[in-house]
Amino acid sequence: MSQVPYHTCTMFKSFTTHSMFNRTFSSSSSSRSLTTISTFSNFTSKNNTHHFLPIFPSTHRVPSISFPTSFSVRMASGEQKFPPQKQNTQPGKEHVMDPLPQFTNPDYKPSNKLQGKIAVITGGDSGIGRAVCNLFSLEGATVVFTYVKGDEDKDAKDTLEMIKKSKSADAKDPLALAADLGFDENCKRVVDEIVSAYGHIDILVNNAAEQYECSSVEEIDEPRLERVFRTNIFSYFFMTRHALKHMKEGSSIINTTSVNAYKGHAKLLDYTSTKGAIVAFTRGLSLQLVSKGIRVNGVAPGPIWTPLIPASFKEEETAQFGAQVPMKRAGQPIEVAPSYVFLASNQCSSYFTGQVLHPNGGAVVNG
Repeated sequence: MSQVPYHTCTMFKSFTTHSMFNRTFSSSSSSRSLTTISTFSNFTSKNNTHHFLPIFPSTHRVPSISFPTSFSVRMASGEQKFPPQKQNTQPGKEHVMDPLPQFTNPDYKPSNKLQGKIAVITGGDSGIGRAVCNLFSLEGATVVFTYVKGDEDKDAKDTLEMIKKSKSADAKDPLALAADLGFDENCKRVVDEIVSAYGHIDILVNNAAEQYECSSVEEIDEPRLERVFRTNIFSYFFMTRHALKHMKEGSSIINTTSVNAYKGHAKLLDYTSTKGAIVAFTRGLSLQLVSKGIRVNGVAPGPIWTPLIPASFKEEETAQFGAQVPMKRAGQPIEVAPSYVFLASNQCSSYFTGQVLHPNGGAVVNG
């Protein structure tokens, strides 16, 4: 595929890698034990080139980091501004944001809702994915997440360290996997890696996504359209079809869609189209799997303070981000993550399937 022309397009955060961005990382040889996780995993890309994707097992020593310890989000509506800021590289990096997104809340009281479960979160290194990883871990799950090699290494290491600190005593060691999920063979290898380490999958959160801002449909050429659809919806199909072989009655699949699927967005046409497809995918898949006792639901976040914001918008736009919703402010990842806990827990949502939750700051949507 040829490289996407940028024109007036602004690239948003990408959770996957792709050959047209030349994110290929070759090496001569590598091996990985299924019981003792090593540093690299040998994946083969679409063109059969071997790439060695770093894995950060819980035994990997990472630098000490500090995470937010206070939860200062105003729950009521009110004016909110962020410091003007702009990141010049893609995808965005959470560790350089000001303020840091809040992925945890000291007032959150876990109650073993996911004890003994094996949970997989794609795009889990930062933003909403990181907050979901944290709460799943607090609730007793063993957590695996995927991320972008190179661009998100530090955020992935930080998230892994956070999970190590929050995991319950009986949970297994967490795992971070780098992979381009836009291709079926890579999704299969991710699932195989997880099953080799843990035996099965109980919860799959399809969360990886990317988006571009453009003012006209004429700017969306075939390579870009394929890229966005591969990341945002193909990966959901691929991850699900391979994970299902290792899921059983009582398992749960949760898909991240967006408020834009319901309201539309003039400058995010291809992204919004994929998010609409995710809603339809969620509803159709839930009907397929209900007889097997596997629930399928979705979450449609509104404007949430994640790395894609300073990496995508101008400084003045970042400062006003979220002001358009009734609450007049952006949400924090920790305000979205409990929706995933609810949908993943059979204690809480055993009568939910084919449904979508809407943590969006008060925007009224149908569906």
